Amino acid sequence: MPNRLGAATSPYLLQHRDNPVDWQEWGEEAFAEARARNVPVLLSVGYAACHWCHVMAHESFEDEAVAAALNERFVSVKVDREERPDIDAVYMSAVTATTGHGGWPMTVFLTPEGEPFFCGTYFPRDHFLRVLTALDEAWRTREEEVRASGTHIATSLADALQPPRPYAVEPRALSGAVDLLARQFDRTAGGFGGAPKFPPSMVLEFLLRHHARTGETSSLEMASRTLEAMARSGLYDQLAGGFARYAVDAGWVVPHFEKMLYDNALLLRAYTTWWKVSGAPLARRVVLETVDFLLRDLATGGGGFASSLDADADGVEGLTYAWTPTQLADVLGDDGPRAAELFGVTPEGTFEHGMSTLQLRSEPGDRGWFDDVRSRLLTARAARPQPGRDDKVVTSWNGLAIGALADAGAAFDRADWVRAASACAAHVLDVHVVDGELRRASRDGRVGAARAVADDHGNLAEGLLALHQVTGDGRWLDAARQVLQLAEDFAADDGGFHDTARAAEPLYLRPRSAADNAEPAGQSSLAGALVTLGAVTGDPEALDAGARATAAGLGLAVREPRFGGWSLAVAEALVSGPLQVAVVGSGADADALERVARRSPSPGLVVVRGASDAPGVPLLAGRPLVDGHPAAYVCRHMVCELPTTDPEVLVEQLRAGRPSADG
Repeated sequence: MPNRLGAATSPYLLQHRDNPVDWQEWGEEAFAEARARNVPVLLSVGYAACHWCHVMAHESFEDEAVAAALNERFVSVKVDREERPDIDAVYMSAVTATTGHGGWPMTVFLTPEGEPFFCGTYFPRDHFLRVLTALDEAWRTREEEVRASGTHIATSLADALQPPRPYAVEPRALSGAVDLLARQFDRTAGGFGGAPKFPPSMVLEFLLRHHARTGETSSLEMASRTLEAMARSGLYDQLAGGFARYAVDAGWVVPHFEKMLYDNALLLRAYTTWWKVSGAPLARRVVLETVDFLLRDLATGGGGFASSLDADADGVEGLTYAWTPTQLADVLGDDGPRAAELFGVTPEGTFEHGMSTLQLRSEPGDRGWFDDVRSRLLTARAARPQPGRDDKVVTSWNGLAIGALADAGAAFDRADWVRAASACAAHVLDVHVVDGELRRASRDGRVGAARAVADDHGNLAEGLLALHQVTGDGRWLDAARQVLQLAEDFAADDGGFHDTARAAEPLYLRPRSAADNAEPAGQSSLAGALVTLGAVTGDPEALDAGARATAAGLGLAVREPRFGGWSLAVAEALVSGPLQVAVVGSGADADALERVARRSPSPGLVVVRGASDAPGVPLLAGRPLVDGHPAAYVCRHMVCELPTTDPEVLVEQLRAGRPSADG
């Protein structure tokens, strides 16, 4: 019996369209059927690159006995968490509250009114069948008790998810967060905590900004050691660039091989900042290779970027990426043993079945030899089964990519990267804005029905503002303003933001989180975009709104800084800035001034270059050439220095006024 996923835009849902389970997409039709039949709803949430989602699909959802039980006794709803993060967020809160852990696939049983009463993640087939039998029996014989349980969970979560009171944005709190991170820092392998170990991209951005503001060294040490460890590890694709989602071990040796757009966009920005702070050659190499990965492997025909590459190929995790010494020798001949030693490929293997991930714990002595080896291995790897690609274009993650490419393009003088960012921005605005409303995702130019959530607005606006700064084009500033105006529908009474708009589909509770996990929370992304808008335009109302939004989410960040990296990074920008630099003029002298400004790592810095009469660029208005020469105008906290035509003076102006760690 065909199910009802054939018209979905989500590649994850389309993976399940031929299951014998009578899947439906989330919507009133599914819940109306559950009410009419008086049966529970099975909510199954995952995403296309999720390894254990594939395992449960093969074991259970492709199984006729499981399908028969589900079709007879339940209404089955399949959701792509990347397309509907609001649904994922509210029901994941129930999973973690009732089981103590979360993850995907997420498996939740709901009343026909949408309240969760039994929660879990991955279930093996036989266990899952027992669960289905038990829940069916409980519903048929103790329905009132089951419904009461769902109501209790919903009420308890609504009470528990009340936001904390706003926390003052001040330097001492940021120094305290650094101290807490230092206690959790892994001084052997870098990063924070144990296995599994995720790339702490936003925390690293905060630490680098803190060092740039204060000159304090421990924050730079933690960031640098982690960034170097990740770049040399199995987490990083040593042949093709780009980072995997996380490492299953504390030493970053074995990744979970899926590659996500949001991770690579955030890490591209962090490595760019590291290069600005340190000038490290490794940072530069990772930036170049990560951009190559994005443009080669995730770019879509329309200008946007695909969501992810799968962890599996032909149903085997890591099949594309792992090697044995024999395989290296087959490709490289006499160079095989040397390559095996360099990449840490051992006879016993560092992964599974005698296979090893590729690491690069030290730099190769002969770069030409190494580049040749990489090229030959990449050619051989291309002949292997390749991971699938989830090619839906998510607004939020493309916003992160726009900002990262624009920032890196400006720092490394790569106009082609800036053009890629501009093409992506144009695509998202052309396709994802429908009748004055921002949508969450599209695929092949076909936009989905799901409304954008808060982080879509915040991350897209931040990316557009970065693009405006790099290009001096007023249309990106206008677009960012419009996106942030739409975000007013997400505002909360305390100055923060809910994850969903007032007019969004009501769920059993309205999601709101200040936690920065894999990507910036809606709260912190909007706070950051408002702060940047205020700096770029000199608008005190935008700055004040950004400050209030930052304060609304900072309480969690200062208590648990590993889960508040972007909130802390935005707070650094507030404390240090706004620092505005307007470069007027053209030619080599203007280029030199712009290069100095763009390579400064100062948090809170915004830079715009162009003519003083450039339309739609507030930072350039009324700022003429100085005696006919290009000049830089520097303003900190809305107080301006005299304009300078000398790059060395500009360096000193950018360094001046740096406060101490405690203010």
